[in-house]
Amino acid sequence: MVFSSITFLMYFLPVTLCIYYIAPAKLKNTLLFICSLVFYAWGEPVYVSLMLFSTALDYTCGRMIDKNRGKKTAKLFLFISVFVNLGMLCTFKYSGMLAAGVQKIFHYSVHVPALALPIGISFYTFQTMSYSIDVYRGVIPVQKNIISFGTYVTLFPQLIAGPIVRYETIAGEIDKRKHSTEDFAYGVKRFVCGLTKKVLLANNIGLLWESGSKQVLSGGGSMATAWLALIAYGFQIYFDFSGYSDMAIGLGRMFGFHFCENFNYPFMADSITDFWRRWHISMGSWFRDYVYIPLGGSRKGTVRQIINIGIVWFLTGLWHGASVNFILWGIYFGIILMAEKVFILKWLEKIPKVFRRCYSYLLVTISWILFACTKKAEGVAFFKAVTGLGKNALCDRESMYLMFSYLPLIVVCFVAAAPFGKNIYNIIQKRSDTKFANASVAVFDIMLLTFGMFLSVVYLISSSYNPFLYFRF
Repeated sequence: MVFSSITFLMYFLPVTLCIYYIAPAKLKNTLLFICSLVFYAWGEPVYVSLMLFSTALDYTCGRMIDKNRGKKTAKLFLFISVFVNLGMLCTFKYSGMLAAGVQKIFHYSVHVPALALPIGISFYTFQTMSYSIDVYRGVIPVQKNIISFGTYVTLFPQLIAGPIVRYETIAGEIDKRKHSTEDFAYGVKRFVCGLTKKVLLANNIGLLWESGSKQVLSGGGSMATAWLALIAYGFQIYFDFSGYSDMAIGLGRMFGFHFCENFNYPFMADSITDFWRRWHISMGSWFRDYVYIPLGGSRKGTVRQIINIGIVWFLTGLWHGASVNFILWGIYFGIILMAEKVFILKWLEKIPKVFRRCYSYLLVTISWILFACTKKAEGVAFFKAVTGLGKNALCDRESMYLMFSYLPLIVVCFVAAAPFGKNIYNIIQKRSDTKFANASVAVFDIMLLTFGMFLSVVYLISSSYNPFLYFRF
């Protein structure tokens, strides 16, 4: 089940909210835990047991780490938690790739059963691991109620695709959280904003990617078509994932949780370093705090820092998928970030911001070739098309048709990916210092959200194209 579905919007969410708010405070976590399991089982009934196992494992390890604090036994249970979680992730996500690598390098056939990838496993294994690590570090108190811990792990708003919510972020809200009409209203507003980004922007600009990439990969697309397709893919994955994050944050607020932000207008970045401070923030901070800093970060000299960046970005690429293209995508950004640390950032500081933003946007757009093309032939075809190294025409009738057909939507996407609307809205709110003005802004909000919700539902009913790109991660 996904948020952008009629089943979720019309049935699951209303019923869950009604049950949750009717229930007494002491039963809210239990009901939320059960509803989250139902949500997950809707799409993955077989792998609910895997998630429950992960929950029980890290709950037990956390208790034992806390009980044996300062002893070698605590470190043993930390090792068990990390080893088993990574073992599950490798088994279900990377066993096929590892077997293929062994066969190619050593010419030895390894039979690996075909295993379906459990939805959200990359997210909830990272969450449970971070809990055990933080308990060991003494950063957070151990959770002694297994239902409360299970609620944290299975919390359906962020279960499928994040943001990666660390226990530290919501530790005070697991057992004692406050509910207010202001929080609920904000949650609804944030959810509808995310839904419209996903349904109205990501889905529609995704059609340009589908059409353009098909032409390029068939050998007939022009250079202009290839660039249009890559720009469309960048917008699709941004509005798809950031829209989902907005919906998750909004849902969390409806249930009394304050999740961390996951995106901060990444296409406004003026360097790749800045881009990765703005894109998938929860993942970046996870790798920073649990891999980069423990490796030494920037504390042990430039050479060691570069090595640490390389390790982090190899793992970041691998985290996104069991495919060589994702590893190359991670290495691509790792190399750029290394270069920025050594000399490029100093050079960028001397040029106008508009050129810095163009530099960042260009490199990010090129990176989608590695991210989207899982096969070598596809990546080569796209690279030749965008660079003009192939036999592709500079521009043709099909690219002109796509450009004029999607130009209004592309413009809307550029505007929506920048903080213009947010800044104007904030200015209006600050100047609304009378009751009448505040009421007018509130009415406008309601009308706009209702209209966005209406259009989204109409689109979902009438269209069969509703992909969710981050399901595979």
